[in-house]
Amino acid sequence: MPYVNIKITREGGTTAAQKAALIRGVTDVLVQVLGKSPATTFVVIDEVALDNWGVGGLPVEAYRRRHATEG
Repeated sequence: MPYVNIKITREGGTTAAQKAALIRGVTDVLVQVLGKSPATTFVVIDEVALDNWGVGGLPVEAYRRRHATEG
């Protein structure tokens, strides 16, 4: 019984259709690669507020500002 948790930030305005495509795609990969049953595959999408997301020891907005000037 696979359980997959996808975490994304709320900033993108992800649509219901995009979420449905993620759920279908992840389920299909588990069926194809591991032979898992779609009927017992759970996919949960959590949308996280941007101020609750960090990367590289920084809030994501500060991380983006720092790396935008490096590239």
